[in-house]
Amino acid sequence: MTLRPILIHPDPRLKTVADPVPAITDEIRRLADDMLETMYDAPGIGLAAPQIGQMNRLLVMDAAKEGEETARPMVLVNPAVTWSSEARSVYEEGCLSIPEQFAEVERPAEVEVQWLGLDGKTHTERFDGLWATCVQHEIDHLDGRLFIDYLKPMKRQMITRKMVKLKRERARG
Repeated sequence: MTLRPILIHPDPRLKTVADPVPAITDEIRRLADDMLETMYDAPGIGLAAPQIGQMNRLLVMDAAKEGEETARPMVLVNPAVTWSSEARSVYEEGCLSIPEQFAEVERPAEVEVQWLGLDGKTHTERFDGLWATCVQHEIDHLDGRLFIDYLKPMKRQMITRKMVKLKRERARG
C-alpha cells in the first residue's frame, strides 16, 4: 500500500465528474487499498478517487467513531444515491482537499446508496447520521462538487483564497 498525495482546492480535477469504473480489477483493488491507507493517515473519514488525481467513481469511507464503534472501512465503486429522506440534518463538514476549513452543510438526514463492491457484487445500504453525511460528501466529489459549493459566495471565496495561499506556502517549502 502507498500513501497518495491529496489534491488541494483549487485544482481543476476536483471540479471534474469522475468516470465510471468499468470492472473490478487488481488495479482498482490496489487503488482502494492506497486510498484507505491515505484516508486513515490524513486522518479523515472519507476519500474520493478524484482527491488523489484518479478520475474514477470510487470512494472509501469509515465514519465509525473512535472508541465507540469498531472500524468499518468501506469501498464503494460507482456509488449512486437511490433514495434520500425528506428529513434534513446539518453537520459541520471539513474536507481533506480543503484542510482546516469547516462549515455547516445541510443534507438529507438519510440516504440509500447502491454500489459495486470489490467482490464484484451490487450492494445497497441505508445510511444515517455521520455515515449519511460522509457518503453524500464523497459522492459529491465524484460529481465534481465540493462542500464549499453549498456555501454563500462570500464564504466560498474566502475559503478559496485561504487555499490558494496555503498552496503557495507549501510550494515554497
